[in-house]
Amino acid sequence: MFNRTLTGRALRSLAACISLSIIAPVLTPGASLAQDSAGTVSGFVRDSSTGEPLIAATVIVVDQPLGTITNESGYYVLPRVPTGEITLAFTYIGFAQLLRSMTITTDTNVRTDVRLQPHAVEAEEIVIRADSMRTVETLYQKPISQVRLQARQINAMPQVAEADLMRALQTLPGVLPLSDFSSALYVRGGTPDQNLYMIDGTDVYNPEHTFGIFSTFNTDAIKQVELSKGGFGAQYGGRLSSVLSVTNLEGNREEFEGTASVSLLSAKSTLQMPLGDRGSLSGSLRRTYFDQTIAKTIDDVPDYYFYDGNLKAFLELSDRDQLTLSTYGGRDFLDVVFNADATDQTGFSVDWGNKTGSARWTRVITPKTFGHLWVTGSRFSSDFMLEIADVVERNFVSDITVKGEFESHRSQSFVTRFGFERKDLNVLFRQDFPEGLIEVNHRPEHYVFYSQLAWRPGARWELEGGLRFNRFDSDETFHDIAPRLALKHRLTDTINLRASTGVYYQYLHRIPRFIATDIWIASNKDLDPSRAIHAIVGYQQELRNNFQLEVEAYWKGYEEIYEFNQTFLTKLQETSHDEEGNPVFTNAKGIFNNGDGQSIGLEMMLRKDSGALTGWAAYSIARTEYGFDGINGNRDFTPRHDRTHVVNLVANVDMANAWRKLHGQPKLGVRGPWRLSSSFVYGSGQPITEPGSAYFVRTSPAQPGTMLRYVPTLINNVRLPAYVRLDVSLTWKGDFGSWTAAPY
Repeated sequence: MFNRTLTGRALRSLAACISLSIIAPVLTPGASLAQDSAGTVSGFVRDSSTGEPLIAATVIVVDQPLGTITNESGYYVLPRVPTGEITLAFTYIGFAQLLRSMTITTDTNVRTDVRLQPHAVEAEEIVIRADSMRTVETLYQKPISQVRLQARQINAMPQVAEADLMRALQTLPGVLPLSDFSSALYVRGGTPDQNLYMIDGTDVYNPEHTFGIFSTFNTDAIKQVELSKGGFGAQYGGRLSSVLSVTNLEGNREEFEGTASVSLLSAKSTLQMPLGDRGSLSGSLRRTYFDQTIAKTIDDVPDYYFYDGNLKAFLELSDRDQLTLSTYGGRDFLDVVFNADATDQTGFSVDWGNKTGSARWTRVITPKTFGHLWVTGSRFSSDFMLEIADVVERNFVSDITVKGEFESHRSQSFVTRFGFERKDLNVLFRQDFPEGLIEVNHRPEHYVFYSQLAWRPGARWELEGGLRFNRFDSDETFHDIAPRLALKHRLTDTINLRASTGVYYQYLHRIPRFIATDIWIASNKDLDPSRAIHAIVGYQQELRNNFQLEVEAYWKGYEEIYEFNQTFLTKLQETSHDEEGNPVFTNAKGIFNNGDGQSIGLEMMLRKDSGALTGWAAYSIARTEYGFDGINGNRDFTPRHDRTHVVNLVANVDMANAWRKLHGQPKLGVRGPWRLSSSFVYGSGQPITEPGSAYFVRTSPAQPGTMLRYVPTLINNVRLPAYVRLDVSLTWKGDFGSWTAAPY
């Protein structure tokens, strides 16, 4: 358990340090590296075959220590480029390098848009300095604890019926599943509700199908995924543990393209097409069909199916303005009958789903200033009916958001970011049962403003400080300031050191349940916001043959975290009565147990993204402890999702080129038709609670009778055996003119 007085002091000290870090660069004389004779180079980097923007492509000035990476729109800025003849090198994994020469004059703005050609096989060895700068610059620019995955990496992994994003993420260090039957993410000791999920900038409140067996993200529609496992900047908030941002395909701007996939459980299709000369459209649709196949022949399989789909349109309004429209919808339907042979059949039915929509206007305000404006909407609802107990339940979350985000590259030394956000929420939980009614309905408003400054006092140092202000208006108003601080140091040309810390707040709380879907409740006078502090240090190194090594150690402390109170019915306080005299409960008091916790761990990851062999090897050692008032005798305990040791090995082999490399033969120049993929995981046992004992006692000599008393054991005081799993897949890809087929 944590001393809250000391924690409060730590928060104030951290805020003071970050405030100084933001002010100090402005007051430091001579801090800017600006030169009197310089110009600015900016533009977009896109895929030549589809017109899709390339996220995190590297742009460097050859033979000079100047470089950057593209943002989520494929836009880059190189301010204060020295005058004279220069050569830019544009590189991206899976694409051929492009060199572009130009002349820079004083105070000029050079707009250079480029398109990179896809390259079937990447070089095994780094042959020129520009290539070595590519990976080093990408590693240096990447925020701490962030992992980027492309759709090809996700689809290359062994599949459980079909490729799944969440299960691919569970192979990364620090990301754990609860079981084989859950795609929920437990990131560095945090619970799934502490993760912020976004599709094209829109919050998603329940990213799981089939009670977690599949996720809502269709991998055929995904362009890139960014997972931040901690220490994320001031632009993100509202969750304690992680941020998962999914960017879907904008569509092929050059020609019509379509894919279709059929698995044992579902069928899906994705279509892309250009919209005139300055736009594109992408859409996908997926539906499971085992309710019409397996469920018809096996009695124990319940009547269940889900569908989902998304549509995204991209319009280039001008050379400086872009409009992106995106929508997603999906729903699950489950109907369970307890005894199909009974005369009076009883059971339960539940359906749940998400709908999201967003409109994003992107503008290049000046060559050095870039901005986004969003209007987004998100809606999650679930309906549950238990016939045998006459229980009807409704859970509903809606979110209408307006937000803006701007970045300004003042020079090579200073990059400023700031933004705002307003959320109008509606959070409802209603349960009708024979003895009464529970109806908790809140319409909170969430206001956010953040500012962030990155300062490079030299070529090898970068300091980034930020502040995020939160105002959450429910039946009680909460004001919080969340400081953030990150430090990077380029120790050598191939080694980076980094550290990050910050304070994080969460105002929405999810109640996990076994049969019905999880429900959401907002912070109010009975539920304070949850808080967390992150502290992370890391080491990165670019090794030979395109191998990358990352090592990170972290500590995360929690305050006011919540877990579902299994005996909440005994603590509910009625507030009124209905017409029949049944009690009505309109607050969340008693539904949660609250407490504190901490997570500490070390993660190591060796990764290779190009060549005949790609994949990663990872190891993590971690410990999470919770302490809840009145639970486990007020003693700390490890939660169910804690695993001390985890080893992950993921490998994808281009068999033809790997064979030729082993025998000293030149590579084919294209990928071979056969791909072997494997995923191995070893995890030490999860904790469980041993069964306790129960006994009967006489209530009193004067009143004959007995009472049943329970003697619980300590919570999660025993570990299960270690868990080991190996998945292997073999895929053959054949080309038939304009068609391709890839059975596996």
